[in-house]
Amino acid sequence: MSTKEIKLVVKEKYAEAARQVQSGSASCCGAGSAFGNCCDPITSNLYSSGETGQLPEAAVRASLGCGNPTALTELKPGEVVLDLGSGGGIDVLLSAKRVGPTGKAYGLDMTDEMLALARENQKKAGIGNAEFLKGEIEHIPLPDASVDVIISNCVINLSADKDRVLREAHRVLKPGGRFAVSDVVTRGNIPDQVRANVLLWVGCVAGALDEDDYRNKLAAAGFEDIDLEPTRIYRAEDARSFLEDKGMDIDAVGRAMDGKIFSAFIRAAKPAKGEQAC
Repeated sequence: MSTKEIKLVVKEKYAEAARQVQSGSASCCGAGSAFGNCCDPITSNLYSSGETGQLPEAAVRASLGCGNPTALTELKPGEVVLDLGSGGGIDVLLSAKRVGPTGKAYGLDMTDEMLALARENQKKAGIGNAEFLKGEIEHIPLPDASVDVIISNCVINLSADKDRVLREAHRVLKPGGRFAVSDVVTRGNIPDQVRANVLLWVGCVAGALDEDDYRNKLAAAGFEDIDLEPTRIYRAEDARSFLEDKGMDIDAVGRAMDGKIFSAFIRAAKPAKGEQAC
């Protein structure tokens, strides 16, 4: 499975998700969801009604994440926030509200259709302190030490070069900056047929890092105070939602995956100035 192949599949699937939302033909959990199931145990029921009530319906329907990264860390007025893989913009718009007019929220996405949708959602919400950038999370188009907080919602697992993503995140964070993302993580061995299925990369399953690997990669990128908190542990019956139509023995693979995949809050920090390693 090449890096180029993964990137093309991810890009097309999320472009299709944006097109479905814009056409009004899909709901949040069905809108191009990698799992194609409105009872998807990973993407459903992640935001409170108080949060979603503040935003355009299309921003909510285009949310295909595995958590609510804006709930991970306290955002302060005046801070600069960057969302890696911002999709329809829900986390950027929520962050922009929290940092206030003196702060800024950036969204980074490689898909033109998602960027167009996010900018339209920003216009509808009347939020001026947000900006959506085109680019890849392996090559963040922002200067060194320019961001206070990095968030992401089940996107880092879509990258075939996670080490580079984490190094780039560390680069653009200011000293003392925070890394606070939601992602899907594994514990123990995952069946090879799941790892090998490129379509499951779009759902953060085949590309999910082992929890120890995630910690080690963050440390290698220069982060400290690393914490990984499971939020949803997926059972064998949940596997049906993302294994259907993949040509697998759902019962056998589901049993092998039982309890080994979970959504998690992942937090870390860039060392404060004077504490960074040479």
